[in-house]
Amino acid sequence: MSKKWAVTITVSLFTFISPVSSSMVAPALTKIADELKIQSEVETQLTLSIFVLAYAVGPLCFGPLSEIFGRAYVLQFSNLCYVGWNLGCGFAQTAGQLIAFRFMSGIARSAPLAIGGGVLSDCWNADQRGKAVGIYSLAPLLGPVVGPIAGGFIAETSSWRWVFWSTSIAGAVIQLFGLAFLPETYTPTLLKRRAKTLRKESGDLRYYTEFDSMIALYMAYLFGLFYLLLSTFPGVWEGVYGESVGIRGLNYISLGIGFVLGAQVNARASDRIFRQLKIKRNNTAVPEFRIPAMFIGSLFIPVGLFWYGWSVQARIHWVMPNIGIVIFSIGSIICLQCMQTYVIDSYTRFAASGLAAVVVLRSLAGFSFPLFAPYMYQALNYGWGNSLLGLLSIVIGVPAPFLFWFFGAKLRGTSRYASG
Repeated sequence: MSKKWAVTITVSLFTFISPVSSSMVAPALTKIADELKIQSEVETQLTLSIFVLAYAVGPLCFGPLSEIFGRAYVLQFSNLCYVGWNLGCGFAQTAGQLIAFRFMSGIARSAPLAIGGGVLSDCWNADQRGKAVGIYSLAPLLGPVVGPIAGGFIAETSSWRWVFWSTSIAGAVIQLFGLAFLPETYTPTLLKRRAKTLRKESGDLRYYTEFDSMIALYMAYLFGLFYLLLSTFPGVWEGVYGESVGIRGLNYISLGIGFVLGAQVNARASDRIFRQLKIKRNNTAVPEFRIPAMFIGSLFIPVGLFWYGWSVQARIHWVMPNIGIVIFSIGSIICLQCMQTYVIDSYTRFAASGLAAVVVLRSLAGFSFPLFAPYMYQALNYGWGNSLLGLLSIVIGVPAPFLFWFFGAKLRGTSRYASG
């Protein structure tokens, strides 16, 4: 059990540094634009968002590769590539160099997002998986909380280049954790190695293994909504509330509070609900047993959006929009955890490839949603803009758990890779 938790925490650290790298550069964008003489606003934003766009490319390769060569090798190699490309970002002399290096480091850093769920599928059975996924799924959401806070103070007190150098140092430290605590976990790879050893030791060539021979859309919408909300923070905390670079970064803590609260409650409840439903069904489990918490989580999202938008619109004390962000975060993490565990339970052996497909779609949403945010808020302001998002969340999000609950088995039945 201790080895399982060591692996879970280590792979969560691999995943955590990805969104830290994607968001930590945000407070330093002005300094980067000045030093590299970037005139276009779109090009400035591209230095930030190109990293997330790369998430739509890498998982298509890394997920399947981990099911061929094993999880540990692919995670370690991709992290090493990330450290190198991210260091290059810190030494970039032109906007073109920075954007190119950011894209390559984003591809390398996308591997844990695709493979991490597969590692958890390898280590934990369905009855225990909820708590492990609860910890793991916090990582990609706490990253955008920690990144801007750290990046804001680095941008104020030092060169913007240290934003990249510090994350490369963190990546190198995580690499050492991986070497110490991340063994190979993928069953087919382990059996292949064992068969190869037995063939070599015994000379008997007969040793072989059998392995020799709607939810992604909703997750993409939630991820896009999350990054869209993040894109409003600079305008809200600086433009509306007049906060400095360092202080406005502290508002990201409200995201972290919501994610931690929602994750803790859902992680404890998820496995308990799963076991109770399993007992009621004659000790037979199905992935749809992960869905019930979404019925509650999907209601928190529109409430949080309404609260945040109209608090800003009315220029109420800064505590009020932060409360809205906490409510939104609780709903988001509950729904994302449920869906991520659902995908892992649905694909088990092929969980890495299943999650890779989900990551691609959600990364495209995370890249594209913030692009139309300025135009939407310019036309509707924060109150009606967030009300529109809240209404969409009601139309899309509230019926979603019912669709997954009643039609999930039928959808899974269309895939020859799904479990069962």
